[in-house]
Amino acid sequence: MINITVVGIQWGDEGKGKIVDWLSKKSDMVVRFQGGNNAGHTIQINKIKYKLSLLPSGIIREKKAIIGNGVVLDPWALKDEINKLSKQGIKINTKNLFIAENAHLILPLHKKIDEINENSKGKNLIGTTKRGIGPAYEDKVGRRGIRLCDLFNKNELKRKIKLLTSYHNVRIRSLGYKPFNSITTYKEVLKISKFLIPYSSKVWRLINIAIKNNKRILFEGAQGSLLDIDFGTYPFVTSSNTLSSQVNLGSGLGKNKKNYILGIAKAYTTRVGSGPFPSELNDSIGKILAEKGNEFGTVTNRKRRCGWLDLVLIKQTVLMNGLDGIALTKLDVLDEFEKIKVCVAYKLNGKKIDYMPFNRVDQENLKPVYKILPGWKKSTVGIKAWKKLPLNAKNYINLIEKIVDCRISVISNSPERRDTILRNKFF
Repeated sequence: MINITVVGIQWGDEGKGKIVDWLSKKSDMVVRFQGGNNAGHTIQINKIKYKLSLLPSGIIREKKAIIGNGVVLDPWALKDEINKLSKQGIKINTKNLFIAENAHLILPLHKKIDEINENSKGKNLIGTTKRGIGPAYEDKVGRRGIRLCDLFNKNELKRKIKLLTSYHNVRIRSLGYKPFNSITTYKEVLKISKFLIPYSSKVWRLINIAIKNNKRILFEGAQGSLLDIDFGTYPFVTSSNTLSSQVNLGSGLGKNKKNYILGIAKAYTTRVGSGPFPSELNDSIGKILAEKGNEFGTVTNRKRRCGWLDLVLIKQTVLMNGLDGIALTKLDVLDEFEKIKVCVAYKLNGKKIDYMPFNRVDQENLKPVYKILPGWKKSTVGIKAWKKLPLNAKNYINLIEKIVDCRISVISNSPERRDTILRNKFF
């Protein structure tokens, strides 16, 4: 038996939700280990769409779902998400949802600070979702955050909230905004605590006992590797570590020797928000990719920027994550193209390079070097076996494998759960 870690290897929105849902069928437990409700997964089953932001995707299959300590949790957003899924027939309770007691909480003040930060940056917008994720992580690192376990002691909670609001009010006042009221904030948190406390759990123990008992665990990442706070296109990144190595820190996992690391990538490239994008297409082809791929954010409904597949970036994220395999999604979006381009290198100041530099100025001056491949001009939707794919689709996939030096283990050719090609077994 093995466990699987699923991470995005582009700028997020790679279709992780469908893949996690698909893999969770044979898993006992699904664990979310970083990010917040700035991430969104859409799962489509028999044309019914389930939209998730905080809940691990395995909850749709009624698996044990765990929100790890690496996640910053908005209790109000979680309650709303649970209510929406309940109306769709998905039962969520304390028997199938467990939240790490040391997970940090996103409070209403964090969302206000996020909004103020974005509005004050003018042309230097990061493009956050304004969900309060960044400010919550800042408070976590600053050792003034509010954790789920703090809700159990009212006096301690009141004291910590007073310190938190006092800290932020210095800057808030200087910018001309109304200061946060510690009593109001305390009452808001106290009210939501009645909903949240029952889900509190010693997640680190649950996971390690499950590993010891040979249970199958699926670890679900949010966002993408290129949004990692350390290794992404900084500063246009998220506020957490999104690489596979975050699994242990974001969940309390100890030994995980039998672990398959699966990276999710689209058959083309997209990103939301600001930041460098060497293979971006600001033309009719970019519009076609957006329309055919339904490239609108699950969380914000923002239109995603689209471009050709960038194999320089994928090769880099394959190495950083230590991938064992790749799941390639949305292959069907390319079905009607006569020719397809693939970025295989960059030119920087006239010199050819095969990596994404960390320097922001260099990133903005990168010019893509393309290889042009013939399209397959046939529908791949519904194909269940590798041998039945069009020859040029196979050639496209083979080229990706060769350049990034990693096997494509799964191919997704529609949003539907059933439209998936498996090229090697995980369990």
